[in-house]
Amino acid sequence: MALRHAVLAALLDGELSGYELAKAFDLGVANFWHARPQQVYAELTRLEGDGFVAGREVVQEGRPNKRLFRVTDAGLAQLQSFTTAVAKPSFIRDDLLVQVQAADHVDTGALIERLTERAAVAREKAGLFAKLLGTMRGGRTEEEFLRDGGRVGPYLTCQRGLAFEEGNREWCEHVIAVLRDRARTRPDD
Repeated sequence: MALRHAVLAALLDGELSGYELAKAFDLGVANFWHARPQQVYAELTRLEGDGFVAGREVVQEGRPNKRLFRVTDAGLAQLQSFTTAVAKPSFIRDDLLVQVQAADHVDTGALIERLTERAAVAREKAGLFAKLLGTMRGGRTEEEFLRDGGRVGPYLTCQRGLAFEEGNREWCEHVIAVLRDRARTRPDD
């Protein structure tokens, strides 16, 4: 997937400024595609040049003017083409996993600290996803929203983000328990 497809998907709900897009991207799209705000702005410029988004200037009093962007028909066609392509399987590339791989030969105290930190980050992000899902449902049950709600795509990707972070937290806590148990039963190894 190219950044362009993630930006186009983030613009499907309507016009956004580059700043609003970067914030929306950070809250929603970031659970499956990470990009810095500068990358998002640069991609918007390329997408506009390619005719996949259209921008318009909004005059503001007392503040600098801003540009709002929306997906064009060509941009929707680009997304349609992208959704018909075979998706490459994802893979994990994570420094923490390399650190755990070396657990039998390193100081597990430091490793447990890293795992504890990662579990805390995952817990916090899972909480944000849970809150966002509740906001999207707007007082409806999940079953009602999935059956009758507006755009279901952002909801489903947010569900995946929640499951991912919950899985990260559970795995970190499991590894911590294993390392602590091994340290108690094999203190002189």
